[in-house]
Amino acid sequence: MKKEIDLNQQREEYVAFIEQQKTMVLSSLDLEGNPFTSYAPYVLHEGTFYIYISKISDHYAFIEKSPKVSGMILADEADSPNLFARKRARFECTSKIVADEAHEHIFEVFNEKHGKPMLDLLRGLDFSLFELTPEVGRYVVGFGKAFDINMATKELNHVVVDKKK
Repeated sequence: MKKEIDLNQQREEYVAFIEQQKTMVLSSLDLEGNPFTSYAPYVLHEGTFYIYISKISDHYAFIEKSPKVSGMILADEADSPNLFARKRARFECTSKIVADEAHEHIFEVFNEKHGKPMLDLLRGLDFSLFELTPEVGRYVVGFGKAFDINMATKELNHVVVDKKK
C-alpha cells in the first residue's frame, strides 16, 4: 500500500527550503544562443527572486539580452543522503533589470540574508539588480516525490508518472 503524501507538509518544507538557501544556479543563453550556466546569491520577496550581479560577469549580458532564465536551488551535497534524489527546486523565470533606488526594500532583504557589509561593498561597484519572476516551478525531494508548483498560490501538485507507458 502506498503511503499518502501530505501536500501541506511538503508545501511547508518547500517554503522553508527556498527561504533557507542562499544561492541559485542560473541557466541563460549566451550571445550565440548556446546554454550558459552560472550562479548568483538571491533573495525571495513576495514570490519574486532578485539577484544582484556584476556588469563584467558573462551572465549579466546574457540575462540582460534574453529575458528567459532558468533557476535552480539545490540542497547542499553534504546534507543529501542520496545525490540521485537531491532536494531541489527549479523555476522558469522572466527577468528584467530594475533600478536600485526604487528597490531599497529588496536591499534590506539582501542585507538580512547575505550581510550588510557585503552589500554595502557591492553597491559601490558595478552591480545591478535583476528581478526574476517565476512562471513555472518544480520541487523535488526524492524518488517519486516531485511536485509542480503553482506560482500564484504556492500550492504543490504531486507529479505522477505512469511507468506502464
